Amino acid sequence: MERADNTLLDAVDGRTQLVGSNRMEILLFSLGTCETFGINVFKVREVSRTPFITKSPNMPTGVEGLISLRGNVIPVLSLGKILMLDNGSGELGGSMMVTEYSKRTLGFLVHEVDRIIRVDWDRVRSPDNVSGDAHNYITAITELPDGKLVSILDVETVLANTFGEAAIGHIEPLGAERTVNVFFVDDSAVARRKIAEVLDKLGVQHKHAVNGLEAWTRLEGMASHAQQTGRDLKQELDLILADAEMPEMDGYVLTRNIKNDARFDGIPVVMHSSLSSQANRAMGKRVGVDGYIAKFDADVLADTLRPMLSKPAKG
Repeated sequence: MERADNTLLDAVDGRTQLVGSNRMEILLFSLGTCETFGINVFKVREVSRTPFITKSPNMPTGVEGLISLRGNVIPVLSLGKILMLDNGSGELGGSMMVTEYSKRTLGFLVHEVDRIIRVDWDRVRSPDNVSGDAHNYITAITELPDGKLVSILDVETVLANTFGEAAIGHIEPLGAERTVNVFFVDDSAVARRKIAEVLDKLGVQHKHAVNGLEAWTRLEGMASHAQQTGRDLKQELDLILADAEMPEMDGYVLTRNIKNDARFDGIPVVMHSSLSSQANRAMGKRVGVDGYIAKFDADVLADTLRPMLSKPAKG
């Protein structure tokens, strides 16, 4: 069964051609209810039957214990319990997805893994109408051809709510003699909160959007306004920070749009993504990002942005 499951993921390295196509691949799974859930394939390293789990005391709610996986000890989480969908039977689920994101490797226990589907990001929308305890853990919704809805998991929120958000320590402010402006976009509320905290500590003015399409609409509006008023956009916008996977338009298409628009010449685009593999870095490079940062390390984020934001006033 394990070998059959992993054939689902055998071609992940070959999926980098999706970059710039505004499409993603989702691994579908169930949690023992009638709902269907999904996770970005790039965040899943492998799928297997639920292994023997070593219980450990004082674990956060939803963490079933630890396993040894090829020499590494990783925590294993029951998604059904975390999303408050556990039926009280004590069953942990028949399958485990090993995920890798935000520089962490975790095992996710699920009832059953189904299949991989390919969807257009413009058919992925925010979960405005989702209710219940699981709502906080859903970052987006899409629809299958048969009309069934798929709830896409917000893995950053799962990580933050289970293990706690890392405290951001002292970050030296830029001390710039001028106002520095950053525009950032991320569909995760946890990520937006942490990014804003880092930018505040740097002493940077910032605006944000919650998905790629909203970001592009707002950025186009800023560029058009600067053009109409005869101002240089670089005087009003120093840097754009973009997530990779977002509803309606992904970060790769957003970056490509920015880089193909001469009005944004000279304004760096930095990709800030939980998808930290070399394949995803290569995808970012292909569309012209000026930097790629793996979520979430406040010091690395600040150290990456600092030299880009500390340049003399433009114009």
